[in-house]
Amino acid sequence: MERELAELNQKIDTLTAQVAYLTEQAQLNERSRRERADLMHDLMPAVKGMYDLTIAEFQDVEEYVRPEDLLALLKRLLRNRQKLEMALDQLDSLSDLLEATGPISKAAFNSLVETMNELEHKGYFVFAQGGMQIMDNIVTSFDEDDVKALGENIVLILQTIKSMTQPEIMNFVRNTVAVVDQERDSEVDTSYLSLLRGIKDPNVRRGLALTMRVLGTIGAQTAGPATTSAAVQPSLQKMRN
Repeated sequence: MERELAELNQKIDTLTAQVAYLTEQAQLNERSRRERADLMHDLMPAVKGMYDLTIAEFQDVEEYVRPEDLLALLKRLLRNRQKLEMALDQLDSLSDLLEATGPISKAAFNSLVETMNELEHKGYFVFAQGGMQIMDNIVTSFDEDDVKALGENIVLILQTIKSMTQPEIMNFVRNTVAVVDQERDSEVDTSYLSLLRGIKDPNVRRGLALTMRVLGTIGAQTAGPATTSAAVQPSLQKMRN
């Protein structure tokens, strides 16, 4: 008898647990239903407003867009879903890359700003602006024939500049300019006696000889066809000796 009562109590407990479980599930379902109902109640105004806005916007393009066009666009989007997903994945990767390289880019930008400030402080920009003005003056001062002649003689010009910029020539010019700058305000005795005394100086005589040689070379190059350099060569040879 006690065994049967125990089995009956066990069945009653099991049935009670099942009823409690079913009651809990029913309550959960009812709660979910009420939540869905509340959500739909809250969303309906927004959905209705969105629908009305969509209808109003489509009215502006109604004559340009047909329903079959929208359907074709939707089909195309569905066909290219994988490509769209790949593009979105690439955008995510790019976003991660930009996020990772952000500090590096910021440091590089700051370094660039500091370099630009230093160049501006040293006057590079002012020099570049002046150089552009010089280039503009050069361009506007030469016509097509001048540019053509410059192109034909550019090698000779560069060779001349190369010869003039040799250290010996530059030192000679610098020393000459320094002496002239130093002596230009000094009193100079231009009497014949003073000049004759000056000729006794070997350096003065050498300077005169070199000057005569240069003048002879200039005269030979500027003489007409009738006056050849043969007339100048004896005098040049004599000065060399």
